[in-house]
Amino acid sequence: MNKIFSFFLTLILFASCSQYQKALKSDDVSVKTEAANKMYEGGKYLKAIRLYEQVAPAYKGKPQAERLFYMYSKSLYNTKQYYLAGYQFENFAASYPKSEKREEASFLASECFYKLSPVYSLDQTDTDKALEKVQKFIDTYPNSEYLPKANEYVKELREKLEKKAFEIAKQYNSISDFKAALKAFDNFIVDFPGTPYKEKALYYRLDSAYKLAINSIESKKQERLAYAKTTYANLMKFKSDTSYKEEADKMLATIEQELQQFSK
Repeated sequence: MNKIFSFFLTLILFASCSQYQKALKSDDVSVKTEAANKMYEGGKYLKAIRLYEQVAPAYKGKPQAERLFYMYSKSLYNTKQYYLAGYQFENFAASYPKSEKREEASFLASECFYKLSPVYSLDQTDTDKALEKVQKFIDTYPNSEYLPKANEYVKELREKLEKKAFEIAKQYNSISDFKAALKAFDNFIVDFPGTPYKEKALYYRLDSAYKLAINSIESKKQERLAYAKTTYANLMKFKSDTSYKEEADKMLATIEQELQQFSK
């Protein structure tokens, strides 16, 4: 029984491959299209893509183009070719504003850009782009069935940008570029007011301000010490029982001791 089943399965697969090869070599657009649709329906998306690419120019401006370009875009998506799929879905949404597939295509376009966003430690240009695309979808379709998923993507993308910004600021502190660290932490605290990294950001801003002040030339030392004292106060105001209190109190003691020389 198993041998018979295997035999018929082999025949079906052979027939499918044979049909695909004939379609590739055919000059008949309808033959190619029919084969492409069968490949798509059978989940053979790479083969479908090859055929759709061959017939696409012949369908531009024709009524049948809508379905064809949707299936072509979906084939790209299903094979994880997200750059191309995102472009094709956006083009589909723009070309067919009255299509019942427009909302889905718009969402899948934004999802493609989301999937292209790299881990936080890498360059976040694609994350910025993804956030822009997903937010645009949300603004365009505020009642969409895809809204919960889109909101999840926005949250995740923002968290990624947040972590990246924090790590950049912390890196400036680590390499003793305290001026850059202060600017980066200032921007971070303003840009992400509700961040879970706020306590750490306030501490490292204090640490950067303290080290910059202590190592300053005399003409800038008093001003920088006063600023460092302010950053201590900001940390304590945010969380008086901070886990960094011991280190912060030691810095404050040194800051006040250093400031005394300017009051004489």
